[in-house]
Amino acid sequence: MRAGGLERFCSPGKGRGLRALRRFQLGELLLSCPAYAAVLTVAERGNHCDHCFARREGLSKCGRCKQAFYCDVDCQREDWPLHKLECAPMVVFGENWNPSETVRLTARILAKQKLHPERTPSETLLAVKEFESHLDKLDNEKRDLIQSDIAALHHFYSKHLDFPDQASLVALFAQVFTSYIDLLYPTEDRNDRLRDSYFFTCQCQECTSRDKDKAKVEVRKLSDPPQPESVRDMVRYARAVIEEFRRAKHYKSPSELLEICELSQEKMGEVFADSNVYVLHMMYQAMGVCLYLQDREGALRYGQKIIKPYSKHYPLYSLNVASMWLKLGRLYMGLENRAAGERALRKALAIMEVAHGKDHPYISEIRQEIGSQ
Repeated sequence: MRAGGLERFCSPGKGRGLRALRRFQLGELLLSCPAYAAVLTVAERGNHCDHCFARREGLSKCGRCKQAFYCDVDCQREDWPLHKLECAPMVVFGENWNPSETVRLTARILAKQKLHPERTPSETLLAVKEFESHLDKLDNEKRDLIQSDIAALHHFYSKHLDFPDQASLVALFAQVFTSYIDLLYPTEDRNDRLRDSYFFTCQCQECTSRDKDKAKVEVRKLSDPPQPESVRDMVRYARAVIEEFRRAKHYKSPSELLEICELSQEKMGEVFADSNVYVLHMMYQAMGVCLYLQDREGALRYGQKIIKPYSKHYPLYSLNVASMWLKLGRLYMGLENRAAGERALRKALAIMEVAHGKDHPYISEIRQEIGSQ
């Protein structure tokens, strides 16, 4: 299948891919299509429109549930076919309404499939029903999680949604059970995550040469350098604490999570440099907790430490780097350091104009932030 100079193809042992049929210029739009279904995270609700996702102040609440926010009546009206799945349950369950983002997204996919059984503009190159489920490769932990999600779907949406049979629900949850593979991490970590989510091992030049791994797992410059075994032990510790933190986010308080971040950074600092990607990972998590706690100064301190090594480790025009500059810019602005804030926002803008395109809504949003100062 082809569209606008792109072609969908099958890569043996890896699955479907997308390749260019002509040479594109830097920053040229490759493909644009609306999301098939989307939800805001809990942390984003109230700051972004639930329909168009625009970030702005003074959003209007849904008059009934008080938990959905919109730019105006037009956004609210356009979102109603999907918001009505949640509006009444939000009122009925009150504080006990807490389905995960995965459950909420799946509910919207089911509703969209009923509203639009035909192929939609979101499916220009790939239809939702063509997504891979890899059911035969799922481990018991993922199967249990899917069953838990299905139970939550029935619990929160049973009065407002028609469900397919159990086998179809399992397949659908397996199809949305994927994640991005972050290029920040060393080759072994990336390929572990790739096999876990997409069931193949990458053999690109970076993965086969591993030439960037040394810089990503940089150790402290000491008069008595750490022994290789000490480095390996610390890598094992880092991986374990990252997994511990991932699980702890579901049941520990923000202050407890921040303590995990701080203690792990202190321990890893005995061997690793601040630019080590495992240290950066825990700094990023700590920054997120500070933002949640509205501790702008704390978040800014972590962001200032992160941005330089991020710029080194990530590819040119990486949205991860742009996102960090964007966070820093907004933190500076919030702390009334407008000059630093504007500089950071312009750095984010320069990357995003290439990665997202100059006519993307995010670009207009950032320009407005800069221009309003």
